[in-house]
Order: sequence, then C-alpha cells, then structure tokens
Amino acid sequence: MDQANRYEIFRRLREALPEPTTELHYSSPFELLIAVILSAQSTDRSVNAATAKLFAVANTAAQMLELGETGVKGYIENIGLYNNKARNIIAACQILLDKHGGELPRTRAELEELPGVGRKTANVILNTAFGEPTIAVDTHVFRLANRSGLAPGRTVREVEEGLTATTPEEFLRHAHHWLILHGRYTCTARRPRCGECIIADLCENGAD
Repeated sequence: MDQANRYEIFRRLREALPEPTTELHYSSPFELLIAVILSAQSTDRSVNAATAKLFAVANTAAQMLELGETGVKGYIENIGLYNNKARNIIAACQILLDKHGGELPRTRAELEELPGVGRKTANVILNTAFGEPTIAVDTHVFRLANRSGLAPGRTVREVEEGLTATTPEEFLRHAHHWLILHGRYTCTARRPRCGECIIADLCENGAD
C-alpha cells in the first residue's frame, strides 16, 4: 500500500475517534492485566460482567492470592477456559509479589514471564497501561490488516511487524485500538459494512 494511503487511513480513523481505548473496564494496570488474561476467547462484555464483581473484592495481587484459585473461579465461571485462567491468574499474582513488589513490570520480557501472558497481551498492557507505541494483533486487526492491504501477513507476528514498520509514527500510540474497533464493528468477518466504512475508498481488497 502507498504510504500516503496509510497516512490517510489513520488520519480518518483518528478524526472519527480521537482518543480510542480498550472496551475492557479497568482502573489500574493490575486490573487491566487480569481483564486481558480473561479476555482470551471471550467477549469483552462477559469479562466486564465478571470483573465488576471480582475487582470489588480483589483488585491487587495480594488480594487475589488471598482469594485463591477456587475463589477466583467463583467469579469467572461464566467465562470460557475459566479453570486455566484462574490458575494462571493466581500464578501470575505470586510472581508479581515475589519479583515485582506486587506491581506490573514495564518490559515485554518480564510481562511474558507471567502465566497467561503472551506477546499480544504484553503489547496490550504496554500500550494501554503504559503508553508504549506497541501494536497488539488480535483476530480483528489480523483480518483488517490483510483485507485492506495495510500490512498483509501470514502470521500474527508478520502483521504486527508490518504494522509497526509502516504505520506513521504520529499514529502508533493508538493504532491498534483504531484497528480493533474498526474490525469489530465495521470491517467484520462475514459481512463487512463497506457502505458505512470511512476508509473504503482506500482499501486495496474490499470485502472478501
């Protein structure tokens, strides 16, 4: 894709939504960590419903450990893979207390040492909690990057590296949120809403 088109795509997305952010509800980096771990293969709506109750009783690593794996399960049992997620949450909290004083580390390597945290989750936390210009590639971003021609790639890592290398610097901070939201609500998987798309004329491939 021509770099001028890339710039215009992000300019329009910024104009439509100047300050995008995650739809997960959180009030601290720790809460964001837990919410993102829970969001794997689950909807933001279901995660927000669970964390509204969970965070009311445990919103620090120490409190979560006190609640225990069984206690955590009681709040997240309506979320997919809740057994594994509860186990990962407790294990991650133990590491946070043992190695980081209960606070979230601010490097990708240290974040990826936490159970339940892969590259995508680390990128979300680095970007959303700490303002780093990282791009987290979920299914929506992967689809949109390939469909539009922004950053075609066969793997999530290829798309991430393509977007990071070609997105104009002034848009990097919010790029993945714009792409996630556009992919979730406009450039949808089965029936993309091209007639309502503000970047349709710049899309190289159009609807599948």
